[in-house]
Amino acid sequence: MEEQYQQILVRYHSDVLEKESVEMFWGIAIDKAKGLYQVDNIPYYGPEFSCDDIVFAEQDETENHLTYRYVAKPSGNSTVQVIVQKDKYNRDDLYNEILLAGTEIEVVDDYYFVINVLSKTDYRKVYAILSALEDEELINFAEPLLSPKHSADLRTK
Repeated sequence: MEEQYQQILVRYHSDVLEKESVEMFWGIAIDKAKGLYQVDNIPYYGPEFSCDDIVFAEQDETENHLTYRYVAKPSGNSTVQVIVQKDKYNRDDLYNEILLAGTEIEVVDDYYFVINVLSKTDYRKVYAILSALEDEELINFAEPLLSPKHSADLRTK
């Protein structure tokens, strides 16, 4: 069966942008009749879902678009937002260190990117890397959506 990609609109309050925001994301149709789509990209600014979540979306006449309503089944993935604080840094080294910890990255621009932490990843490793980079004042990071599994990772030793 061929994957069917759909663009889906989501409206939400972004803590990063400090305003109401609209974002478009790609969803793979899981069951169009039931309105179920798997999120296929990392949310940029903080809607309450992560990459690979199954969401319910329906056509909204006001928005004139397929529109996100709620998470039907969480993937267990987490989303982390990163703001780079320095003008000069080695982007490849920064990204590779984070990617090697079991993540995916989507770059927005030279100073902002988002991380998809896969459910199987031990978040303690990712958090240690991000905290060290924050201590060096290279980045600041936020965790707009941390899965229960990744929250538990931080509580275990």
